[in-house]
Amino acid sequence: LQHYFIQLNLRKVLAMSSADDDAQKRKMISLSGLPEIESAKEVISDFNRHLHFTCGKDRNVATNKDFYFALSNTIMDKLVGKWIRTQQGYAKQNVKRVYYLSLEFMMGRTLSNTMINLMLEGACDEALYQLGLDIEDIASEEPDAGLGNGGLGRLAACFLDSLATLGYPAYGYGIRYEYGLFKQAIVNCNQIERPDCWLTHGNPWEKARPEYTIPIKMYGKTMTINGKVHWIDTKTVVAIPYDSPIPGYDTNTVNTMRLWSAKSSKDFDLSYFNHGNYIDAVLDRNVAENISRVLYPNDNFFEGKELRLKQEYFMVAATLVDIMRRYKAGIPNANVLSKSELYKEFPNKVAIQLNDTHPSLAIPELMRVLVDEEELSWDEAWKICKGTFAYTNHTILPEALERWPVTMLEYVLPRHLEIIYLINYYHLEAVRAHFPDNHDKCRQMSIVEEEGEKRINMAYLSVVSSHAVNGVAAIHSGLLITSLFKNFYEMTPEKFQNKTNGITPRRWIVLCNPSLTQVITEKIGKDWPTHLSQLTQLKQFVSDKAFLQQIFKTKQENKGRLAQYVADTYGIKLNVGSMFDIQVKRIHEYKRQTLNLLHVITLYNRIKSNPNAAFVPRTVFFGGKAAPGYHTAKSIISLICHAANIINNDPIVGDKLKLVFLSNYRCSLAEIIMPAADLSEQVSLAGTEASGTGNMKFMANGALTIGTLDGANVEMAEEMGMDNIFIFGMKVEDVDNLRRSGYDTRRYLNRLPELKRCIDQIESGYFSPQEPHKFTDFARNLVDNDRFCVFADYEDYIRCQNEVSELYMDWMKWTEKCLHNIASSGKFSSDRTIHEYAKEIWDVKQVEIDLNPPKE
Repeated sequence: LQHYFIQLNLRKVLAMSSADDDAQKRKMISLSGLPEIESAKEVISDFNRHLHFTCGKDRNVATNKDFYFALSNTIMDKLVGKWIRTQQGYAKQNVKRVYYLSLEFMMGRTLSNTMINLMLEGACDEALYQLGLDIEDIASEEPDAGLGNGGLGRLAACFLDSLATLGYPAYGYGIRYEYGLFKQAIVNCNQIERPDCWLTHGNPWEKARPEYTIPIKMYGKTMTINGKVHWIDTKTVVAIPYDSPIPGYDTNTVNTMRLWSAKSSKDFDLSYFNHGNYIDAVLDRNVAENISRVLYPNDNFFEGKELRLKQEYFMVAATLVDIMRRYKAGIPNANVLSKSELYKEFPNKVAIQLNDTHPSLAIPELMRVLVDEEELSWDEAWKICKGTFAYTNHTILPEALERWPVTMLEYVLPRHLEIIYLINYYHLEAVRAHFPDNHDKCRQMSIVEEEGEKRINMAYLSVVSSHAVNGVAAIHSGLLITSLFKNFYEMTPEKFQNKTNGITPRRWIVLCNPSLTQVITEKIGKDWPTHLSQLTQLKQFVSDKAFLQQIFKTKQENKGRLAQYVADTYGIKLNVGSMFDIQVKRIHEYKRQTLNLLHVITLYNRIKSNPNAAFVPRTVFFGGKAAPGYHTAKSIISLICHAANIINNDPIVGDKLKLVFLSNYRCSLAEIIMPAADLSEQVSLAGTEASGTGNMKFMANGALTIGTLDGANVEMAEEMGMDNIFIFGMKVEDVDNLRRSGYDTRRYLNRLPELKRCIDQIESGYFSPQEPHKFTDFARNLVDNDRFCVFADYEDYIRCQNEVSELYMDWMKWTEKCLHNIASSGKFSSDRTIHEYAKEIWDVKQVEIDLNPPKE
């Protein structure tokens, strides 16, 4: 970090030197030398080499995209040696490895993060400056790798960063989607989905590994011959792995993320060509290759489509073959051992973490391989299975839980359905033994749901088959054992744990907020990015006015950066002195963007009613994508955009209130947003948000939080103290009591005139005068079916927002609380979370990677 800041200051000095040098600097492309990167000079040399020989361009025709590829390959040169040494180290020591299975990895951009983790950003920045190039312009050429819907995929990315930084031997496994999460455009105030072709120009951060191609079987039927089950008449698709390096921060460890791409298992069918039907030949291949074509865009909503089932099985089947190959390679004389001897150490060498239920088909697949192919007994295979798998639950929302129809499983994976039935049979035998006098327990705990369409409950399968089950925040884990998995907890309480989520401070402070990083480093030293608990040392400066002014200044600079983005993108001029009030996350009813919007409309009405009254200026930002088929969520986006058109163009309102919808919310945009927030909106109904990680990112960057006692908000409040967070609304028990007593929305409408006015305006078309009935159904549905209790929490939310406005008028007190937030965020590092997983679930040890001399 010190090196980075020295380079940053050097760049500022150089910028003041004579302009005569610029022309010369732009000629500094050279073809000489291939030294290891240690200085700006060597960066220039390698950059030049890749521009010419990898990209095939010179400065006369090269674009910023070419410069991006040249720089990325320059960094990869530095990375690959460590990458190879890491894998060699794991193999030589034959360590236990963690395999993190996730259908989603929202990695964002790689270039800047890799430069920071390799401690190269200063040298690269200076080198590009000398070449007359701007590192931010070049970094912006990289598309976001948006292979996830939101928090679950971003959490997986943070975990990979922490695993490498801490030196744990780990691999991330997922799917190399050709199209990531859709790009969101707002057209006439409506969300439009456009394809995210993130691989159009290629990906310099991945290496194809066709030598590890794996055939994957699906469909067909089972047949028992001489007591052995055979899966026959199957169709085959090929899984091709693509590896990406995951470097740790200031360490030698570089782990691997392996993503699978689906290809047809056969060449074009010649019979098509014999009939002159080329198009059908191509389409026949596409049926197989569609498996890795696109990420399903639903978040917290289960969509039981056959393609999704095939995606889930494709990923886990290929991954297990890979895991078992690597395991066998570490067993001496594997070829001469009995199968029982060969696999007895499997749980001692392999830890598989299921990131929600999406990869849970790995359970019957491992049983199938061990029993059908490796010919272990059921009991032996089951012991290995339970010792290997652990399961993380991410939601208790009923609509989000995976329940696959038996008919679909029987069609696509007939053998796996048989295995699930057998798992359930033995499970129910154990239930009967544990609850001998309660016959209803078998129905309640069965993996096979018999009511209505017969379905397989994948969460129950995951709980039964894993040695550890965890929630992702204390309140969430508590709800799991008192509601969703209550019966399972009564039967096997020892397997249930909590692992509160975390974020990587490398991306979410060091990368996205360099000015705050510098301020912190000058006060407490450079070790805090890997020891985030050291931030508590900042509390001693809470009365230091000069330090508070520095914190305030960095916030204003970051707000200016976001304001510039808004001006450039939407043509809206913002008041940087106003409170930046931000809610960015997936659009969903339980996250209650509607409650936030009702507050905005209430503020608008207050200004209109009394234009001369004192008012604390606010700029309210929303951002987030709605699932394409989620009509209500898309209506929320449309209402926000329509309201923005009215509010932002009202001359009476002026700069007192602005409303902005930040379209196409993604990781790289979040890196601009998080440092700029004054107020973080975390307003989900108590008991619905599992954890949240955006709340942690805002907190670490010095935003104050207004929120309910839900998810990780509870633990955030414990860490910083209730005086430094704005808590409102019902608790979980209050929500339960309200629903039991009968929730009547009209009671609140009749009692709260400001709320009634907002609803009447929405219903009557005040904010959509060109389409007066556009939101009539939305407003009426909110009145008739307020499932997430927006009206019940409205009054207390408004009260709490009034307190926020009052505090914001005193910059010193506000900044003191900002500092308390930053200083209290140490618990929410993903490093802490990973240490807990490693010690309490995976039983894996950190491995130090030695880099041998280059010539060895």
